[in-house]
Amino acid sequence: MRGDVIRAVGQPDVAAVADLVHELAEYERAPLRHRLTRSRLRRALFGAEPALFGHLAEVRGTVVGCALWRLDFCAGDGSCGIDGGPAVDGPGIYLQDLYVQPAHRGRGLGRGLLAALAVEACQRGLVRLEWSVQEWNVLAQGFYRGVGGRPDGARSAWKMGPDALTALAARSTAG
Repeated sequence: MRGDVIRAVGQPDVAAVADLVHELAEYERAPLRHRLTRSRLRRALFGAEPALFGHLAEVRGTVVGCALWRLDFCAGDGSCGIDGGPAVDGPGIYLQDLYVQPAHRGRGLGRGLLAALAVEACQRGLVRLEWSVQEWNVLAQGFYRGVGGRPDGARSAWKMGPDALTALAARSTAG
């Protein structure tokens, strides 16, 4: 719509993006994500070696949505197939967070953010765009299907938090 803009995140946007991540955490019932600080987000996005990249959606100059992503690589182990199809090994984008405030949904902003990532991937010669979706979030699943996404039934997400990470590092014989 008129006045809607999709663009890369800039340093002045960090506070707005951090606020959106907190809103998303509330929506996803993920209170630990509320620990994200503006300074940590700024370092991740704009540090000497960025670990995170982002695009945002603006409506009449106000940030109302964001896509945070990182570069990813799938080695040739066959686990990067889609719908049981052949593996799409190689470099890609992993979409960490996609969020548009509820009052601004239905305008095409989410689709616009994903399209910006598709352009980014094509310009960089990347071959995949991946993400995960909460099992209960059928609205998001429907949205992703609508833009051509498909679930990857071959894998499920696993995580290691700070305590387990520290404990494992302490037991390491390396170093």
